[in-house]
Amino acid sequence: MPEAVQQKILIEDIQDGVVVLKGDSLRAILMTSSTNFALKSTDEQDALIAKYQSLLNSLDFPIQILAISRKLDISDYQESLEQHKKEQPNELLKIQITEYMEFIKNLVQVSNIMNQSFFVVVPLAKVEKSQSGFIEKLGLGKKNSAQDETKSLEDLKVQLWQRVEYVASGLSGLGLKSAPLNTQEITELFYHLYNMGLEEKPAFAPEEEKEKNKKS
Repeated sequence: MPEAVQQKILIEDIQDGVVVLKGDSLRAILMTSSTNFALKSTDEQDALIAKYQSLLNSLDFPIQILAISRKLDISDYQESLEQHKKEQPNELLKIQITEYMEFIKNLVQVSNIMNQSFFVVVPLAKVEKSQSGFIEKLGLGKKNSAQDETKSLEDLKVQLWQRVEYVASGLSGLGLKSAPLNTQEITELFYHLYNMGLEEKPAFAPEEEKEKNKKS
């Protein structure tokens, strides 16, 4: 009997912008900008390679560089044009907007324009092992040690964010902007990764709303 899809996914939980994997490892994800390496001069390329090599050599932990290519989604842009057309009193301009919308739609389809996103995954493995399981470490097990175990997880998060800040600083030296994904953004990222064929957007409640639901 084939395993359920959930059993193949290594993610245990996503909280506070941190991915908790089965086996107690943590991951943070930085979304980064890109640079057009081919358009730079030879000296600029050599300097960029040297800085990148220096950054990698300075790390005492592995990182994962993730590049995602997707067909350009212009649905939001098309909706804004459609709304603008409805509000336009001039009939001639309405016709021009309709023709422009059709032109953009055909251009994207024929040219197969891709939208690329770049991420850096920063890991932290739990070195210290105890007899209690991960469920207990999250405060769902023995009540007498729940505070200490939760603190242990929080300490790991602090170490992870220190690594994230270091990597972000190194990327800044390369002329790249970066920002860590929050819980909702990470959830949406994995939703798209595990549902590559779906075009509709996921409807997730904002984090503020989730916190209110937890308290209630």
